Amino acid sequence: MKIVVCVKQVPDTETKVVISGDGLAIDPADVKYVMNPYDEYAVEEALKLKEAAGEGEVIVLTLGGDEAQPVMRTAMAMGADSGILLRVEQAALADGFSIAKALAEEIKGLEPDLILAGKIAIDGYGHQVATMLGEFLEMPVMLTAKSLEIADGVATIVRDIEGGKETVTAKLPCVITAEKGLNDPRYPALRGIMQAKRKPLEVKDISLADGGIEILEMSYPPKKPDGRIVGEGPEAAAELIKLLRDEAQVL
Repeated sequence: MKIVVCVKQVPDTETKVVISGDGLAIDPADVKYVMNPYDEYAVEEALKLKEAAGEGEVIVLTLGGDEAQPVMRTAMAMGADSGILLRVEQAALADGFSIAKALAEEIKGLEPDLILAGKIAIDGYGHQVATMLGEFLEMPVMLTAKSLEIADGVATIVRDIEGGKETVTAKLPCVITAEKGLNDPRYPALRGIMQAKRKPLEVKDISLADGGIEILEMSYPPKKPDGRIVGEGPEAAAELIKLLRDEAQVL
C-alpha cells in the first residue's frame, strides 16, 4: 500500500507572534516551526497501516518554504520513507484552493492507495484543504477519523458527531483526515533521526494557481482594558453586580 501524508509546518504555539512589516504575514525571524499536531496523527496512522501490512510506502508531502524541511525530516524520523517539498515563495499567503490544487497535481503522479492529513492546521484554521483535495482528485473524503480500519479495499472510519458516533466507509483510494484520539504519535528515536538524514527528500519549485482569497491585512487582537477597583468590602458587591450587568453584560 502506498500512502501519501500531507503535512504542514506551523509556528510553535509558544512562538511570540510578530507581524511582518507589510502587515500580511507573520515575521519568520526567530520563529520555530513544528509539524502541525493533527498531521502527527496522520503520519502515525500511515506508519501503523504499513506495519500491520508488513509492507508498503509512506510519502510525506508538503507545500512551503525551506523552513518546512526539518518538519519533513521529523516525519521521516518517525518512519516515513521519503518526502516531497513543493517549494513556493510566500507560502503563508496562499489560500486553501491553490494549496489543494498544487497538492492534487503532485499526488496524481504518485498514484497512492490512500491520502491522509490532519483535520485542520492550527495556524489558519481553514478546515478546507483536504475536502478540496478530494474534489480535485475525484476521490471520496472522510473527515475527522477517530478510528480507521482498512480491509478488502475499503476504508472504515468512526468519528464523533453531536450526541454519538458515526461510522463511514469508502472505497480506496480516498482522502481521510485525522482527529485527536486516532492514535498516540510516536517520538522519533535516535536511530530514526539518523536514518532520516539519508532518506530521499525531493524539492520541487512550483508556481501556485490563483486563489480565491487575498489577505489584505493582519493585525493584533485588541488590547484588554485595564482592570478596575470598584471598592472594598461588602459595600462593593452591589456596585460590582451593577457593572457586570449593565456594562460587561455578563449577568
